[in-house]
Amino acid sequence: MAKHCVCLTLDFDTFSVWSAMGQNSPTPISRGEFGVVAAARLLKLFDVHALPTTWFVPGITLDTYSAVCADIHAAGHEIGHHGYDHISPAGMSRGDEIDQLRRGIEAITRVSGMEPRGYRSPAWDLSENSIEILLGEGFVYDSSMMGHDYLPYRARTGDRVVSGQLPKFGEPSALWELPISWSADDFPHFEYFRGSGLARADDVLANWLGDYDYMTKYLESGVMTYTLHPFVIGRGHRMIMLDRLLHELKDRGAEFLTAEAAVARWAAL
Repeated sequence: MAKHCVCLTLDFDTFSVWSAMGQNSPTPISRGEFGVVAAARLLKLFDVHALPTTWFVPGITLDTYSAVCADIHAAGHEIGHHGYDHISPAGMSRGDEIDQLRRGIEAITRVSGMEPRGYRSPAWDLSENSIEILLGEGFVYDSSMMGHDYLPYRARTGDRVVSGQLPKFGEPSALWELPISWSADDFPHFEYFRGSGLARADDVLANWLGDYDYMTKYLESGVMTYTLHPFVIGRGHRMIMLDRLLHELKDRGAEFLTAEAAVARWAAL
């Protein structure tokens, strides 16, 4: 059993990321729609490499592009929860957060026939109620926080952090956290947004391989989690970079697992 594994995770937002920000004119909507084109490319690439992946999909994407999402499920990939309207729960009432969560669960179940085990918050932010709500709805893991770069850990409940005061940290819960990082996310590197983005693919490739190499050199075990957005990574030169990344990781002996499988393995250690 490999001690070091890789999780390829995809946030299949399509237009929802722009719509959630109030950008509903034709151009931003089409910008998100490109994710449908890219999803087909990515499924072919993952099939060639025979790799399992995890797709975190907003409910509105599932209900709008149900056939594409059915293809993702049919190809054996995990479908995780990514909200319904791609709105961060951080500012929601408890009732609204539960409503968004349950609507997303229903959308995933309609497509895959099963309820999701994993959740990733839109915009990678949570409310003070999120962990408790996720556990109440049967989730096993979350992938929205950044308390480590390689080691899954138990998400805490009951934190109290107030500016100007010492924080009071709560207790670890039963919910596993599969940590993420902006540096291992394609969006800030590649997507032109608020004046940033459009990095050279070769530079990002070097960064991402370096992250994996550090893990294998200095940690006995760990999970390297990459976050991809189809409408971002699906451009031609980035697809070439992704293909190279997969080849390089396989040459290094990386084992690829879905997020659910990686968390289950970690929980069994």
